[in-house]
Amino acid sequence: MRSMTTDLIDATIFKAYDIRGVFPTSLNSQVAKSLGLAFAKAALSLDQRTVAVGRDGRLSGQELSEALIEGLRVGGVDVIDVGMVTTPMLYFAAHTLCESGIQITGSHNPKDYNGFKMVLAGKAIYGDEILSLYQEMKQDASSSADKASDKVKGSLTHIDLLAEYSNRITGDTALKRKMKIIVDCGNGVAGASAPAIFRALGCEVIELFSEVDGNFPNHHPDPSKPENLKDLIHALKTTDAELGLAFDGDGDRLGVVTKDGQTIYPDRQMLLFAKDVLSRVPGGSIVFDVKCSQQLAPAVKAMGGNPVMFKTGHSLIKAQMKKLDSPLGGEMSGHIFFKERWYGFDDGTYAGARLLEILSQSPNSSDVLNSLPTSFSTPELNVPCKEGEPHKITKNLLDIARAKSSTNELPGSQHNPILCDVDGLRIDWEDGFGLIRASNTTPVLVLRFEGQTSEALTRIEHDMMELLRSVKPDATFQGSAH
Repeated sequence: MRSMTTDLIDATIFKAYDIRGVFPTSLNSQVAKSLGLAFAKAALSLDQRTVAVGRDGRLSGQELSEALIEGLRVGGVDVIDVGMVTTPMLYFAAHTLCESGIQITGSHNPKDYNGFKMVLAGKAIYGDEILSLYQEMKQDASSSADKASDKVKGSLTHIDLLAEYSNRITGDTALKRKMKIIVDCGNGVAGASAPAIFRALGCEVIELFSEVDGNFPNHHPDPSKPENLKDLIHALKTTDAELGLAFDGDGDRLGVVTKDGQTIYPDRQMLLFAKDVLSRVPGGSIVFDVKCSQQLAPAVKAMGGNPVMFKTGHSLIKAQMKKLDSPLGGEMSGHIFFKERWYGFDDGTYAGARLLEILSQSPNSSDVLNSLPTSFSTPELNVPCKEGEPHKITKNLLDIARAKSSTNELPGSQHNPILCDVDGLRIDWEDGFGLIRASNTTPVLVLRFEGQTSEALTRIEHDMMELLRSVKPDATFQGSAH
């Protein structure tokens, strides 16, 4: 193995939930092989002797996959290569073929990014576990290679998962009536599997951008951003399809659009999913992140469930669900986690199938979706910052907000503000909420505002931005606020 000095490993690629960087500058085949060696060591320490490897449709995926597999095998573990698959399909492999796996994916990041999402011994690894891999990779690579060379090289098996994965979904979900839908995969890897699975469920499917193309020539594969849903909205207006589904680059998130062009954000989707799940798991804990609507918790409580608001991050939500034996979790970004009838990991295709199952019980899906409780709210807004700045800002904001709360000087005090510091600063008033938190993946602050009236939304947005600018005077957000 070619020696890698510690300065060739960019510490900034090690994020809270995964490893992510720009190819080939901060993340390349050398990094992938070094990760393979480090992950193999961690796996063997837990008696994990087999690791599944998959990749999304990124242009650099094949090169990184080959290097990662080489590192894993040199490290002494057997590898199951499941090829080009969605991240949920890799998770499926790590639940059915073995207990550990690595997906090579840049998720919804720009096309020159790539990265690694990891499952070790049945758990999505994050935080300190990712940092420990970094520390292992930082050690003298030649020394690591010498140690690795004493081991017997692991085997390599290639397995096509699609038929088994598709059968698992279609065997679990059933539609009461035939539905015509539009599926926009944004040239992400879900295009190679999702449309066929929905057809197998009995849907008539109109496909948008199903060809897997890491250049993403039509629009970026991130359904949480309204601008990426324009093609889907247009197609719904010009065809007789009743519903639109959109997927992100690696297929673990779901976007939903009604016939009349309304985006049904994931916190509203959760209202439908929670009602369905709680009908079979009464009293279950429903976990959701701090970006979700304040209408979600009382609705879950009214359904007989236990609402649990938690930190943003797919690995964090999964860990909290495991701790609480939760049957369902969700994030505002579009990650939906079903443990009831499924495996507990986030899967856009499976979430889409569960949604269709529910909607097929009514004659008009738009009527069902548009009747869900609504409010005036923003999509996710981002405030660009310098590297390392977001967490410092949120800490300062929390200190200021706590001081103001103790003296009853928080904005909108007549609306009974309540502070929440689960993840950043969230303030709930009787008529809405505001959130400012640090992203754990990119150097931005993440903002979201909600009001029960448009006037409340305007007030909350103004008050939260004033609070933010007391710490960061140049703060301006990217994205449409209304």
